[in-house]
Amino acid sequence: MANFTADFCDEYSDRVSVLGPGFSHYGGTGICQGEIVTIKLDRNNADLVALLRDVDGEGKVVVVDVAEAYYAVVGENLMKFAHRNNYAGIIVNGYIRDTYQIKDIPVVLYALGTCPRKYIPVTSGELNIPLSFGGVDFRGGDYLYADTDGVIVSAAKIL
Repeated sequence: MANFTADFCDEYSDRVSVLGPGFSHYGGTGICQGEIVTIKLDRNNADLVALLRDVDGEGKVVVVDVAEAYYAVVGENLMKFAHRNNYAGIIVNGYIRDTYQIKDIPVVLYALGTCPRKYIPVTSGELNIPLSFGGVDFRGGDYLYADTDGVIVSAAKIL
């Protein structure tokens, strides 16, 4: 099912939103779909670690919004947690690291870019809240589809 986001945009243009430019793909697989789980972080990724490590992600894609700061919130360990717990993908409105190590982990990962440092002091995040970035509103329960062409969101499952 190559390039299915383009096909969905053509066939369901009134039902999908397209994540705007500036996001790059870093994961080890090129295609995913799933129900959205949202999390808002304040630079530190402790709450995202707990989510990916401790919660079954079958059929889920995590959408992460990060306070405006140049710190990585996803790296090799979190990608391994995501893979072990069956998450289909992670979309980060922020930065990631360990790109060499994560390129073969079969989880879709889109982010704004890379940064080698992480934020050490623990701060609290917010789970399952509406997020808005890249021209898209993300709500828990919406569906996200991603491939090498980009990321789209629909309020209802298309496929």
